[in-house]
Amino acid sequence: MADENKEELVVEAVGLTKIFKDFWNRPKARAVNGLNLGIKKGEVFGLLGPNGSGKSTTIKMILGLLYPTRGELRVFGQDPQNVSIKSRIGYLPEETYLYKYLTAFETLDFYGALFGLDAEQRKTRASQLLEMVGLAHAVDRPVGEFSKGMARRIGLAQALVNDPDLVILDEPTSGLDPIGCREVKDVIRLLASRGKTVILCSHLLADVQDVCQRVVVLYGGQIRAQGLLTDILRQEDKTQIITPRLSAETVAELKNFLSAHGVKDLDKVAVDNPGLDLEDYFLEVVRQATEQKVSTAGAHAPGAMPEYLQGNVPTGQQLLQSLKGDAEEEKRKAEAAKAEAKLRAEMAAKEAEKLKALESLKGEDKPSEEEVKAAEKQALDEKAAKDREELNKKLAGLNFKK
Repeated sequence: MADENKEELVVEAVGLTKIFKDFWNRPKARAVNGLNLGIKKGEVFGLLGPNGSGKSTTIKMILGLLYPTRGELRVFGQDPQNVSIKSRIGYLPEETYLYKYLTAFETLDFYGALFGLDAEQRKTRASQLLEMVGLAHAVDRPVGEFSKGMARRIGLAQALVNDPDLVILDEPTSGLDPIGCREVKDVIRLLASRGKTVILCSHLLADVQDVCQRVVVLYGGQIRAQGLLTDILRQEDKTQIITPRLSAETVAELKNFLSAHGVKDLDKVAVDNPGLDLEDYFLEVVRQATEQKVSTAGAHAPGAMPEYLQGNVPTGQQLLQSLKGDAEEEKRKAEAAKAEAKLRAEMAAKEAEKLKALESLKGEDKPSEEEVKAAEKQALDEKAAKDREELNKKLAGLNFKK
């Protein structure tokens, strides 16, 4: 760890150990055993290992959900128990836990509120995220009605609602179709391009290989292998050549050439037509169905990435449009204020007329003072209720934003 630039480390663990104990405080299981780990800013890091190897325990300690038994652990240079860093983390757990009676929009709005986002931000981000994960058509459906894959998509959206600097994904593609798997990988690549840090924990090693830059393989709570994927997967004793289609005569000449240059065991020289990637083939079939507008009740094709995740700076034209929108908004507010002042003046004039009429009644019939006061109060209450209703109707017709 000495050669690591600690200023760039998002997660740093030294001698990290977690021992679970039984009721009598006796050691029961050593889930993590002396783990030394450094995860850099902007890195897509794969945390791999068989079941029970300590992956989930390590993630829970990074999140501050478990206390280490021994060792040191820092996240953004601070203790994981520090509440102030929670807003910088997005987490998708292995199992999707959602409030089943909330709709898709209400779910994202709820999690956005937990992070202190204002109502307008929550509304915008929820709409953009639902579009991104292909669930814009199901915005008003309770999530309890969703399939496992659709619930997983909502889980991914909630993990990104706060635009986190560290994203922890535990089996993110579990239950997802190939479209969802590709979408998750695209999101991971986008986050990494923005300097975000992603920790990916998955048993689908093909997905890990597609997006991760560096991996650690755990076994028995210890690191058994680690390194850059480009280094640890390279087969130094073999050479791969990809060419356009060759004729049989050319292949025969090539084998003769190799034999003449000292290559033995020509039976180990494989010459074959490369196959398509099944994921690419599947996505092409779905793309064609989408273009033909084939209906489906399931998840739709994913939409564009939300602008706040892309971190785009608005263009000059976008900025001018935004300023224009602000000017129109101010104009609508001014018109509304003018209309409200006019209505209030009319209400005051009518109230004055009513009081004058009551005074004249007082002189003719000469009711008691208590009767006059009761009549005045009743008349004012009735008038105020009627005028408030009239004012609300007129204001509603102005169609302006608050």
